[in-house]
Amino acid sequence: MQVALDEAQKGVGRTSPNPCVGAVVVNNGCIVGRGYHKKAGTPHAEIHALADAGTAAKGATMYVTLEPCNHTGRTPPCSHAVYEAGISRVVIGCKDPNPLAQGGAEYLAAQGLVVESGVCEQKCRALNYPFFKHVRTGLPWVVMKAGLSLDGRITYQQGQGGAITGKESREFVHGLRNRLDAILIGANTAVIDNPSLTTRLQNQETRDPLRVIVDSELRTDPGARLFRQQSNAETWIFCASSSKKTALREKREQALIGAGAKIFPVSTTENGKVELKKVLQVLGAHNILSVLVEGGAAILGSFVRNNLIDEVYLLLAPFFIGDQGQPLLTGYSVGSREQVKRLQDITVTRVGEDTLIHGLWP
Repeated sequence: MQVALDEAQKGVGRTSPNPCVGAVVVNNGCIVGRGYHKKAGTPHAEIHALADAGTAAKGATMYVTLEPCNHTGRTPPCSHAVYEAGISRVVIGCKDPNPLAQGGAEYLAAQGLVVESGVCEQKCRALNYPFFKHVRTGLPWVVMKAGLSLDGRITYQQGQGGAITGKESREFVHGLRNRLDAILIGANTAVIDNPSLTTRLQNQETRDPLRVIVDSELRTDPGARLFRQQSNAETWIFCASSSKKTALREKREQALIGAGAKIFPVSTTENGKVELKKVLQVLGAHNILSVLVEGGAAILGSFVRNNLIDEVYLLLAPFFIGDQGQPLLTGYSVGSREQVKRLQDITVTRVGEDTLIHGLWP
């Protein structure tokens, strides 16, 4: 199953709205076939593994990270292909949460195959946290990332940009961008940092995530760097909906559309800010399964305050900045120790000279 998980990892960031799945065929103790799901609409992992195994699949065992699908979508049901190939035993990492696709295990058992489930289940589930959440809620998996000093500052001066962490951490962050469907920032970050929001990794295949800007008043510059680069990814701007457009608002909107942006007006909070859950609902409805939030203190604070975070990556540089720097979060506070939410499944590792803290939001 670990080999199947390694296969599944090859598809991370490429399969949405489908899950990442790996499959391995074993006959007489030897691996005779491997495969992984490469892209939605193309053959699933089981089909690739069976093709790789050929006639050696007859009487063999298949290890697959997710239950074989049992329905006809853009591809035929994998459960039927597994049975027809002569596989005698199927070991499943975790069951498929999608009611449209599940039932493969029951089908195979009914055909007389030996079926086992729950092997390395948590690892298989963790591989597809975004898929599981999207099936359950219709919302994308939200990943918060920030680079900060030891005293929790994300800029050297308030109102200014500038990298805090080292080159190894920047490489790590671009790896996150390469894995996730979308990257989200707020209007302040768009204006102050003028970022590219692209994936830049050396010596490996990359793709840019969908660029998402939360900009209530459409302050983003139509001449910004993110509109002036070679990229296949789109830029979506979520602004405050308004029943009455002013001439200035109309002018800004048309300028941004002319620059290549897609504008999504959504409902607002009492203080006139874009309602972030509405943003996530729109993204989820467009089959965006994962979002990397790289915004500044205001947008990060709003996501935390509204309990919209699922996973956290904090990269700590080994120095202090002081009071003049921007804190990690604004607009968020807790009243007592009993009220705080603690990260779960925490790991702490070194990334160059920086320290990476990773955990799941409860």
